[in-house]
Amino acid sequence: MSGTSMLPQKRKVPLPENEKKLYDLIWSKESLGIWTADMKRETGLTNTAVTKALKSLQAKNFIKDVVNIHNKGKKFYMAVEFEPSKEISGGSWYANGSLDLEFIRVLREQCRKHVASLKSATIEDVCQSIKDSGIFKMECTMQQIKEIMGAMVLDKEIQELTSSGDGEFSHIPAGRKCYRRSRAGAGSTQGYLTSVPCGVCLRIDDCSPDGIISPRTCVYYNKWLGLDF
Repeated sequence: MSGTSMLPQKRKVPLPENEKKLYDLIWSKESLGIWTADMKRETGLTNTAVTKALKSLQAKNFIKDVVNIHNKGKKFYMAVEFEPSKEISGGSWYANGSLDLEFIRVLREQCRKHVASLKSATIEDVCQSIKDSGIFKMECTMQQIKEIMGAMVLDKEIQELTSSGDGEFSHIPAGRKCYRRSRAGAGSTQGYLTSVPCGVCLRIDDCSPDGIISPRTCVYYNKWLGLDF
């Protein structure tokens, strides 16, 4: 099967004029979606016509509304065949437009558990152990685990080392980057959520992805998770 055949295919179904005009426009935006005000501007349709057409297209399962983390108060739509881009959804650390602290907490806990169980482990080892455990319904990516373990190194919960290929590292080729539980046990006495800056921040209620106070600009959060927003 060729790669082209795997691309989303636009539906060729007769639609009323206004619905077709909107559907063509929404489809053209692909994974970025489009704001309702931009639809009105680009199509020249009235507010009533746009609202009616969107409602009908949603009922027919042609389009869906999505959360844009940078503009939560604005209604965005995209064709159902597309998934929101990272620019819209915030990436893998967001769920329904909000930072998924519970997912981060559990993944961090699992990384700690499997590093301790394996004594010393590579990113690939931890990723495979978590996958084999079946604790998550969706698949955790290597990048997610790498970012979480990078944060754990900063918090001194685990150590980043280079395998010597001997002793406790005998199962890891010499020269490979690997991890083991911190000998000092730093960070182990804290609750998992309290180690997240958001968990103890006094301004958490004022924080939002598109606000003045935001995870995108928070130096404490960026340092903790090791993410570039």
